[in-house]
Amino acid sequence: MSFFSSLFLLVFFLFSSPCLSTRTSPFFSTKTINPTDNHKIRSYTWHEFGKFVDATRGNKINGISELKKYFHRFGYLKMDNLNFTDLFDDHLEHALIKYQEKLGLSVTGKLDENTVSQIISPRCGVSDSAPKFMHAKRHYAFFSGRPRWSRSIPITLTYAFSPENVITSLSKSEIKDAFRRAFSHWASKHVE
Repeated sequence: MSFFSSLFLLVFFLFSSPCLSTRTSPFFSTKTINPTDNHKIRSYTWHEFGKFVDATRGNKINGISELKKYFHRFGYLKMDNLNFTDLFDDHLEHALIKYQEKLGLSVTGKLDENTVSQIISPRCGVSDSAPKFMHAKRHYAFFSGRPRWSRSIPITLTYAFSPENVITSLSKSEIKDAFRRAFSHWASKHVE
């Protein structure tokens, strides 16, 4: 394809309007929402779970079924019957213990303040448990075999700052200090 043909196609696609949109555009509103009116809008977070603090096995509390759905969604509550009840049962207690262990919380099997605080914290929607079977292959584009760096313990991580790709809103010393603190924090964590 010649340069002019490519240029023509580029200009054509840039200036032609689509016949059908792939999805409708949302209507953007400048309406300000008062934080005290949160109960009036549908919340996609789990702040309602705050009412479960100090709940234990045997309690029947309206909304526990939603907590069970949360634990099922993130891989802690494995059940075939997805018709969850509002009873804090053995299954929920076991899921809660797995959750507390996984997140390094005090393992109580109860919905204590620290556990509930962690549950209602923002998080991604991906399950915390890995699938049973992972069919992962390592494909090396540049090296044949299984290339590995030889390294001694402890591993020394080295890094550099590109002079071409800089953040202009921070000084070089502020950037280096942020990296120094981040790597120091990372190095202080115990990894099994």
